[in-house]
Amino acid sequence: MSVKKTRVIEFFGFFSLFLTSISLAITATINFVPLFRWSITRFDLETISGLTKETLLENYRLLLDFLNKPWVTELKLPNFPMSEAGLGHFYDVKDLFLLNYGVLIVTLIPSVYFIYYLWNRQKMWRLVRPFQWGMFVPVGLAFVMAVGFNTFFVLFHQLFFSNDDWIFNPVTDPIINILPEQFFMYCFILFFILIELIFFLFVFMGRRSLKTKKRATK
Repeated sequence: MSVKKTRVIEFFGFFSLFLTSISLAITATINFVPLFRWSITRFDLETISGLTKETLLENYRLLLDFLNKPWVTELKLPNFPMSEAGLGHFYDVKDLFLLNYGVLIVTLIPSVYFIYYLWNRQKMWRLVRPFQWGMFVPVGLAFVMAVGFNTFFVLFHQLFFSNDDWIFNPVTDPIINILPEQFFMYCFILFFILIELIFFLFVFMGRRSLKTKKRATK
């Protein structure tokens, strides 16, 4: 195989692998219901909302069903009325959810193939450097978030949404009372932990392969 072809395969392979890793971490985070269950107790959401824990979880699962499933086209929460703007924001969020799943589906097979490609050629060590550098990015973002999460949160919404529908009024969109900013902070923390673990796994696999290769040459 020519050097040029090898470089092309590795470029797109690493690109695909990074996208798959990020999409997997996002998917795990947004579907991790135990985090919301913990938040109900942590932020006393039963008292704030006047609803039981079971009712809050039921509404949250209905929200996730709407966001996750393309065939669910209407959002109706039994205990939370919504304004047109609030409803519009959740449709925007649904688009991002489905985009994430699309990225995961498109990149998963190429990523698996790329891992096989490296393993078959005893080049798993090539995973080390890119993912070592990759591990610095979540750490940097986590630092920015720790310095001022509110600013980070606003910038995140300004980056991914083209309107101000995400600024909820608790009177017209009471669901914001059970989705406090701190809940999303813990979502980001979970995402950063997961992506770091995935990146570390690739670094570990690469280093282990390199050690095996060195032993074989002795």
